[in-house]
Amino acid sequence: MIAMHGRRSASLQLTRSWRSFSALSSHASSRSSLPWTPAPPFPGEYDGAHVRTAEIPGPRSSALRDRMDEVTQTQAVHFFADYRASRGNYLVDVDGNRYLDVLGQIASLPIGYNHPAMHAAMTDPANLPLLLQRPCLGMLPPDDWPGRIESTLMRFAPPGLTDAHTMMCGSCSNENAFKAAFIWYQTRKRGGRPPSPEDMDSCMANRAPGTPDLAVLSFNGAFHGRLLGCMSATHSKAIHKVDIPAFDWPSVDFPRTTYPLDGHAAENAEEEARCLDLAERAIADSHASPDRPDVAAVIVEPIQAEGGDNHASHDFFRKLRDVASR
Repeated sequence: MIAMHGRRSASLQLTRSWRSFSALSSHASSRSSLPWTPAPPFPGEYDGAHVRTAEIPGPRSSALRDRMDEVTQTQAVHFFADYRASRGNYLVDVDGNRYLDVLGQIASLPIGYNHPAMHAAMTDPANLPLLLQRPCLGMLPPDDWPGRIESTLMRFAPPGLTDAHTMMCGSCSNENAFKAAFIWYQTRKRGGRPPSPEDMDSCMANRAPGTPDLAVLSFNGAFHGRLLGCMSATHSKAIHKVDIPAFDWPSVDFPRTTYPLDGHAAENAEEEARCLDLAERAIADSHASPDRPDVAAVIVEPIQAEGGDNHASHDFFRKLRDVASR
């Protein structure tokens, strides 16, 4: 996807991109060695991308954007989608253009558009009370909530993860993980005792000791969300961070792996060791200097996506876990 700096230039660039993609997809679908749909195929999925309009966004999308621009900002709008017509991996816009969606609604739609199982779940009368009320699940859960967690999230929980806390989105999940780490760190520091009256009073004025100077260590190239804490741990694109205040939190390099892996094992191991050393030193320095916030947590992506499709080995993450546990 591209930033919509100028409508005409963006439209032309998108048009060229999608026409090129359409030609490529037609060529690929004609080759039996490159299956076009997954197996088993998505029910009713389209057989490929298709561009109908001379420019993207098309005339209806452009008119809708002009209308929407009267009531809210539209800088990020690429085009208007027709979600009723979208199926499987293919997103359809209001002008009838059809795209192979490799973004998946920013990775929040892993099983495709209008999946029959999702339709069944959303129209199941047993689910309507939750959908209608949107309850405060942390305080007022329904009677079937424990069973829902057990039959969904806990079925796929990795070994050692014994509990799950549901949140609204990825950013607020990270923010609450930060808070949990800070609370755990301070509780340990107090020897397990609850906050003192001084802690309770001083935090109301954003002062120590109730408001401690703590930090989360992150990695260069990372993207963790758009809330204030998450943006302080994000280092992928300047446009996400410019003009926004940030916490004074450290970041270090994430490994830049060289491919093919088989031919660069020694170089990649050296690069991962370098990054681990940077992380260990950043944590140690934070605890040694009274002028720096103590690193209380480390946040890392298994795969950096926005940062450039960067991968590290299993060994790197295990050793990072060891560093963070010391």
